[in-house]
Amino acid sequence: MAPIKIKNPPSSPAQTLTSQQDVQLLVRETLRISANLASAPANTTMPPTSASASVGALEANMLKPEVSSFGLVDEQFADSSSRLICCEEIDGRRWKYVTESDGPGRFRKGSIRAISLQTPQSPVNELIAFARSYVVPEGFPDSVAPSYVPYMTWRALKHFFGGAMGVFTTQTLLSSVGISKNSATSGAVAINWILKDGAGRVGKMLFARQGKKFDYDLKQLRISGDLLMEMGAGLELATAAMPQLFLPLACAANVAKNVGAVTSTSTRTPIYKAFARGENIGDVTAKGECVGNIADLLGTGLSIMISRRNPSLVKTFGLLSCGYILSSYQEVRSVVLHTLNRARFTVAVDSFLRTGQVPSLLEGNMKERIFTFPWLKEKPIVLGPRFKDAFQDAGSYLAVEPLFEKERYVVTYNPVKGKVYALLKHRAKPDDILKAAFHAHVLLHFISSKDGQLLLQKNPENSCSSLLSSSNLEAHVSQSCEMVSATYRVFKSKAAEQGWVMSESLLNPGRARLCGE
Repeated sequence: MAPIKIKNPPSSPAQTLTSQQDVQLLVRETLRISANLASAPANTTMPPTSASASVGALEANMLKPEVSSFGLVDEQFADSSSRLICCEEIDGRRWKYVTESDGPGRFRKGSIRAISLQTPQSPVNELIAFARSYVVPEGFPDSVAPSYVPYMTWRALKHFFGGAMGVFTTQTLLSSVGISKNSATSGAVAINWILKDGAGRVGKMLFARQGKKFDYDLKQLRISGDLLMEMGAGLELATAAMPQLFLPLACAANVAKNVGAVTSTSTRTPIYKAFARGENIGDVTAKGECVGNIADLLGTGLSIMISRRNPSLVKTFGLLSCGYILSSYQEVRSVVLHTLNRARFTVAVDSFLRTGQVPSLLEGNMKERIFTFPWLKEKPIVLGPRFKDAFQDAGSYLAVEPLFEKERYVVTYNPVKGKVYALLKHRAKPDDILKAAFHAHVLLHFISSKDGQLLLQKNPENSCSSLLSSSNLEAHVSQSCEMVSATYRVFKSKAAEQGWVMSESLLNPGRARLCGE
């Protein structure tokens, strides 16, 4: 049987391709047709495929790049123009980020969207995860010793019986001061008192979710807790002026004071640990608490003597509060810690970039910024953010990603938000986190230098736009990579000479990690 000759129409592209543009056009048309056919119903009759389309599909498969772990990993088709940029994982949950293609090698701005790779959790599982965030440490059970569970079980039972016993002891105390046990007033007063204490315990429990922040930023949390203690004391004094609001004021005061007590208790051990030179942390803690109790008794005696002269309540409270806050600030400021949290790390890197020297332990702790307002969250460097916060378009990510192929992080600058972002890859270790933070400070140093000031000026016609172009950003990132390669080990060496503990960086990074498919 003679072979069948396929006669192509005059407009058919089945001729021999002579240019690269023809190949690219043929591949794009083939991919578009393949995507449309894939989305068609199964019972739809498929039209015959021309020989040119088969050749184009074969060329498309041959031209497909190898899969990369963190770059443009593959071409996925939510529609014909969607391309997969990267994947992200947060606490075991994964997302993939796709973008819309706008021509060969170009992507549509603002088209990045996140697609969840797992089914939504049931309300029961979300409730369990929410409860776990309050009652178990981060990383449980790997982050604690095996004896933690039985210890906390018996501790919970102890507090259960203690709380039940507290109701009867409160009623007994009220009856001993003249309130009849059988009257309705006794029950109402007891309930109000118990509600006040219960509100304080709830506030203490909610604040305990801060978790590892008590290790990262213990100085900042300690001064914040002391401020809450003073606020609680002020609310207690306000009950004298507004007795009709006793219960809400007393509850709010107890919440503030209990939160302050949690902060004081949680930060006390790390502070005493910094003072202990050997295995004597228990002795140091006991003596420190003894000194505090002696000073408390002396202050109580002084206040009794002053109260006999009937001084102005507002003036006395204001004077004592000022002394309390000033003493608390100097107390926290005098602590010399050896580890690098975010504030002390900023001091050390800034000093190294300016002078080439790392500050001593005392100098670094003295320059640490302790007092910050909790509502001021604007920080120039974000460590461990989500991909969608760092990048608004795929082009900016693909431009800098090849520079970090051998690293377990990616550093970039977002001109719209005016921040440097250090994204962490999967399996990033403490040293990788430390290097990512160092690299972020180096990039910020380049951008904020005299040569980069004009690049950071905002456009007066549009406050959200910046004059920092993508080419300039890529050049700054490339320069920062060269500088980090030359200076990071020098920084670590000089920091170790000054006594800084570099093996464990308490930089409090975010939980998002870039990962493969």
